[in-house]
Order: sequence, then C-alpha cells, then structure tokens
Amino acid sequence: MSRRALVRISPEGLYCPLGDFWIDPWKPVPTAVLTHAHSDHARSGSAIYHAAQGSRLLLQKRLGAAVPLVVHAYGETFDLGEVRVSLHPAGHILGSAQVRIESEGEVWVVTGDYKRQQDGTCKAFEPVSCDVLITEATFGLPIYQWPETSDVAADIFHWWQSNRALGRNVLLACYALGKAQRLLHALQEWTDQPVLTHGATEILVEAYREEGVSLLPTIRVGEGKKNYQGELILAPPSALSSPWAKKFGDAEVGFASGWMQIRGNRRRRGYDRGFVLSDHADWDGLLRSIRESGARTVYATHGYSHELARHLRDLGYDAEPLSTLFEGEADT
Repeated sequence: MSRRALVRISPEGLYCPLGDFWIDPWKPVPTAVLTHAHSDHARSGSAIYHAAQGSRLLLQKRLGAAVPLVVHAYGETFDLGEVRVSLHPAGHILGSAQVRIESEGEVWVVTGDYKRQQDGTCKAFEPVSCDVLITEATFGLPIYQWPETSDVAADIFHWWQSNRALGRNVLLACYALGKAQRLLHALQEWTDQPVLTHGATEILVEAYREEGVSLLPTIRVGEGKKNYQGELILAPPSALSSPWAKKFGDAEVGFASGWMQIRGNRRRRGYDRGFVLSDHADWDGLLRSIRESGARTVYATHGYSHELARHLRDLGYDAEPLSTLFEGEADT
C-alpha cells in the first residue's frame, strides 16, 4: 500500500492515518472501529470503540459492561479526523459491519468477515460501492462452495433423531458466537425440542434473544437436567477436549464448519460427522461481492489471500494479498 492510502498496515493493525483510528486493532489503541464481536477482531484495552448498534450486547459481554463504546446505526455517517465513516451490514454474525471510509471523493471499504447466505440471525450483507476494497479471503479457493443452510439443518436434525432412537446423545462442535445461534434458528424448521448448550454458548444465545432473534429453546448443561441421553448438545470446539465433555459418555460427535468441505479435515480431527456450514463467504460469494463493489483495486486478507489475489489479477483487477495477524475462522 502507498503512503497516501486511506488504510494501511501498522504494528497495531489496519490504520486510517487521516482519521487516526484502527479497524479491529491487534493491540490497544486510542480509537478502534470494530467490524464485529469475535475475539480475533474485538480486543480489550482501547480507549474508545465504534461499532454497529446490533453488536452492543455482544461487545459488552466480550469486553465488559463498562466498555467505552459508541454505537452507530447501519448507514449512519460520522466523522473521525479528516474522513467520513459509515458502517454497513456484513451478514457475518449479529451486528457485523463493513467499514466505509471516504475522503475527497475517494472511497475505501474494509469488509471484515462476511457471508452472502442469509440465516435470519443477522442483517444480510449489502454491497457497498468503492474505489478500493479490502476483503477477507478465508475460504478463497474454488473448492469452497456452501450448501443451503436449510439442507444442513435437515442433515443435523436427522442425525440427532437417528441417534436419539438408539438412546445415544450427540455433541455438535460449533463456534459459540454466530454459528450456534444460526443453527438454533435454522433447526426451528424441524423441531421445537430444546437443545442443550455449553455455558460459553448460552451466554451469547441470551444476547441474541435480547436482540429479538428467534431461536430454539435451550438449556444450559448442568442447570437442572441430569439425563443427557438422546439430546443434542452444542459446544465450542475447544470444549470437546476438556473434562466437561466426558459427562456425555459415548456420544456421537460432529463439527459444523466450512472446513468440513474437505473430508480429510473431519477424519484428521476425529469427528464422526462433519457439516458444511460457514459464516464466511464461499468462493462464489467472494467473487460476487468484489464484482458488486465496483472496486478495481482489491486487497485480500485472511486465509487464501494469495490465491484469491492471483485469480483477481487474472481477471484484470489490481489485486494484492495483505498480511494480517489472524487467519481463518476463530474458535469463538
């Protein structure tokens, strides 16, 4: 990136010099603009945070109730330094946002994490016209093509019920913020039975309910219910290797993630079942979003950034990879 860029890399992360703020900073900074509440994007210690209205409860749960937070409606403009900023739906999780930065008629957009599938738990991605686009590339290979969410939910429900008939419970690993709530919303098409949750998941489920998102009823593991036979239990992937998981005995174990698109990943991780479900854009979603932005200069970050940038150059874009601190889907 040139020295005159509206956004550049600094030791603290993506920095806007004219606005004197950082986007999803890696370290504490004076002013942070956050794209969403996942832990690899929202870190404690900054003097003030700007974020989308829908992420308020999640950020308070992640960063503390007293976090110095200024929230903005989608599309609302606000000035930071010499630039005009606005936040626009990213479709990743509740309250996720793209950051639009404008100065002297030039527009840059930082997508943060995003997806193009609608799931009913967050506002859908909206293309934002710009001159320069900084896009994630977590799943930036043609092999990554997502099935319909409703089909994945049907597979999970039938897997659960077939094990229930055998008296066996099922333990489904899924990220506590975004993925779990998306599944609890999608499964409503099939059942009204309650689902058991890990404590870290349940705290965030409560935040979604407070924001008015419709979800299946849930019971936090350890609160009243002692017999787990035939139940569906949602837990963060990290919980599966902890003593917490032992209370479920010989359970069927699955994982819901975009990484399950490659079957070898399921075998290497030791899961009985893999369900392809991601809160990131697949290959077609990435290309569609870049095309709809109208940008001719594109920087790709996270995941397969080099591969996506190379393909974009073949298509005639001015495209380069952009190295950042965190890569891939966070275990959140």
